[in-house]
This record gives sequence, C-alpha cells and structure tokens, in this order.
Amino acid sequence: MGRRYGRRRAWVLRGVEAELAPGALVRIEGGNGGGKSTLLRLLAGIDTPTEGRITGRPPRTAYVPERFPAALPLTVEAYLTHLGRVHGLTGAGAARRAADRLERFGAGAYARTPLSELSKGTSQKVAVAQALLAEPGLLVLDEAWTGLDASARAELDRAVAECTAAGGTVVFVDHDPARLAGLPDAHYRVRAGGLEAVTADGPASARGPADAGVLPLTGARAAAVRVRGAAPPTAAADAAAGAPAGGIAVHGDGPAGASAAGSEGTAVSAVRIHAVGPPGGVPPQGAVPAPGGGILLTVAAGHSDAVLRELLTARPPWHVRAVEELP
Repeated sequence: MGRRYGRRRAWVLRGVEAELAPGALVRIEGGNGGGKSTLLRLLAGIDTPTEGRITGRPPRTAYVPERFPAALPLTVEAYLTHLGRVHGLTGAGAARRAADRLERFGAGAYARTPLSELSKGTSQKVAVAQALLAEPGLLVLDEAWTGLDASARAELDRAVAECTAAGGTVVFVDHDPARLAGLPDAHYRVRAGGLEAVTADGPASARGPADAGVLPLTGARAAAVRVRGAAPPTAAADAAAGAPAGGIAVHGDGPAGASAAGSEGTAVSAVRIHAVGPPGGVPPQGAVPAPGGGILLTVAAGHSDAVLRELLTARPPWHVRAVEELP
C-alpha cells in the first residue's frame, strides 16, 4: 500500500507489503520524518491508504499516539469510561476496567482530574491505559514509553508480553534501541518511503509485490492459548503454500493471499518450549541448554499454559522462540 497527503504531494510511503502474524511482536524503526508514525496510523486504522489496502485487522485495535491529545474537556475517569463503552463494555464494566488500568500504571489518584491539567508523564499513562482497556487483538505503540517513569515502563513491557501471549499482535516504535531488545519476532525499517525487513545481518532488500512473503514468524507467542490444539503452522510452510500465516496483511496492488487452513487437533502429552532469557534471568528448573542459545524446557501438556504464562510475564519477560507439541 501507499500513502500521500494530496494528489500533488510526494509519497510518504509506497510499495509497502508485509504480513504480521497473530502473537507477533514487531519493531519498526527509521529516521525522523521518514514515515514511521504514518505507517502506525495506517495499521491502527486511524488513517487510510491512498492506494492498496490493509486486511485482517482485529475488531479490537488499540493505538497509543506519540502525542496524547490531553486537551479534551473530560476527566480521566470520564474519558476512559467513554472509550470502554465504545469498545463494547457496559458502563459499570468500563468504569471498573478504567480504574484497574489506572492503578496498574500508578495513575489511580488522577481519576477525577481533568485531562487538560495532567503532566506529560501522567497523560502518557492515561494514553497507555486507554489502549489496554479492551484487551486488543492489535496493539500499536508509537513511542509509548516516552515520558513514563521506570515503574510504568516496566509495566508496559509486561502488558506487551501479556498481549502477545494471548495471541495479539503488537507493533511498536521506540527511540531506545534497547527497548524490548532481543524479543521482537520481526524487525522492519522505514526508509525512502519503503519498508525493509531487518535481519540479524542487517536490512534485507526492500519488500515489494514480487518478493513480499511471510516473515519468519511461528506464532510462538500465541502458544499460551493454542498449545492444546494443533501446532501452529510455520512461516516456511505458509510461504511454500503461497498463503500468509494469518493476521494483519498490508497489500500493494496484488490480490490478498488466502489464509492457511488449520489442521485437526491431536493428542498431546507434553510440550517442548524453546525460550531465551533476559540478561541475568534464572532458567526454570529442568531446563537444558538449547543448540544455538537459549533453553529447552519439556513440560506436561496440562502445565504448559502456566509455564508459558510465567515466562512471558516475568519481569523482564523471557522470549519464547518456539513451542513444539509432543505426542
């Protein structure tokens, strides 16, 4: 897809194609003014492409902008409750969820404060709280950590892990290269109006209609909710079949690919988890070193959800690279 602001204006983005799988954590980087925020707004549905299309966006999509519009004539509580109702919550449910999210990010004392009176840091906490009201299937974060204190930044890291563990896709931009370092399943760079897939060896060639395939994602971050069904299809298998792995698709002029069909569930007695720990992380009991780095942990299928939850919500979280079901 592409985006420009006026028929005689230059293209901000053009020829952009990508597949963002369920449960994936995706990092976007690029120079100032290069189109990162435009891309995030398009993904979140705040803006629409000038050409091409975006398909597969989950019904519940949340967005934290780079600058929160704090000058609205509402209190924090009224604003969050209203947004909760927009997301389909009841009035009472929205109020409870708003209070919970504010407390989580250390802003509970500001519930009845007008938005216009908030400091930069507190307004940013409100921005994050509104994005997490309705457990989004797509969470888009544009410099969302900026202005947060250390405790709130750590809490947002945890919320990102929880979202991907539940099968949601998280796309983020952050100026700090150490933010969630080592965790993203995919890494893109916006440059010269295009989108490059960044690999461990550096940026790959720009992705266009001829070479746009599925990123090397296995959906392992969604394993906490899938582990008792059939194993998630690998990206390689999907690419070989000519179909995306599911999730959000950004298309150019070509037709959208068909989603790969799932297979029937099979009896699973154990689950092998391949994970990479944070610096200084203590491996779980029973873990053994994995070839190429990280650890391998084999657990009974009935305990796998709990083990994955502990890994993904640890502070800082572990990165789950793969989940293999064992008969």
